[in-house]
Amino acid sequence: MIYRAIARLWVAIIRASAGWPAGLRAAMAAIIGDLGWLAVARRRRIADANLRACFPQMPGSERRRIARRLFRHVARGLLDYGVLWQCSAERLRQFVRVEGAEHLAAAAGAPLILLSPHFVGLDAGGLRLTTERRMATLYAPQSNPVWDEQLRTGRARFNDPVLIAKHGFDLRTALRALRDGLPFYYLPDMDIGGVNSIFVPFFGVPAATLPMVSRLARSTGARVMMAVTEQTAEGYVVHLEAPWAGFPGASVEEDTARMNREIERWVLRMPEQYLWTHRRFKTRPPGAARIYR
Repeated sequence: MIYRAIARLWVAIIRASAGWPAGLRAAMAAIIGDLGWLAVARRRRIADANLRACFPQMPGSERRRIARRLFRHVARGLLDYGVLWQCSAERLRQFVRVEGAEHLAAAAGAPLILLSPHFVGLDAGGLRLTTERRMATLYAPQSNPVWDEQLRTGRARFNDPVLIAKHGFDLRTALRALRDGLPFYYLPDMDIGGVNSIFVPFFGVPAATLPMVSRLARSTGARVMMAVTEQTAEGYVVHLEAPWAGFPGASVEEDTARMNREIERWVLRMPEQYLWTHRRFKTRPPGAARIYR
């Protein structure tokens, strides 16, 4: 019961913060983020382990700076849910801008996979794109029922999106959505274990990666484009890029390695906003040393 009460309190604070000036939300997020950095030691250690694995030549002081800034960005994202959950579609289009909308328009009616890696703005970007058309998207059920209900309701505000559970991923639902012409907003950089995954490099580290994008593209003829959301001082920007040329390629393995390289490109562009706090390398190749202690 205590966890539900805490979640209700957080939801109330988040919803109330929607009326605050953006500068006040940012200032409060900096305080919350710094407190989180000090209090949530496990996530801090995971972030450091990920950064150390991906950037072994980076000075420790720079890794700490990136991770600490990430905690602030995450806190800002949490407070910004108050806007996302309550604002009108018109207000949302102002709060979350779209760059490259012409690429989405050009693909109307055809199977399309929108790759949204785990940056802090992925929920803002996904909700914004649902104001344009009906979509399918992955959803990770939350253990706390209060938080789970709020997130699911928030994601489903516009155009009745198809929510596909991350755990127990239903391939048939994704295939049906793509064949029905619904863009699939897919989170590609998740380690869900060795079953059905293959190891491809992510910043030179073997990473268990679902080859789902390649297989869906091969099955449906779907085109694939990056849909990366950046958190800015004013709100968010969804960056839509042109569909990949020459995809799918020679093999599922090559396609999946290419996908990780595309994600790397965006991580290098805004490393402080990538969710280093999730265990991207929890599944290791046989005989490989553990990354998390």
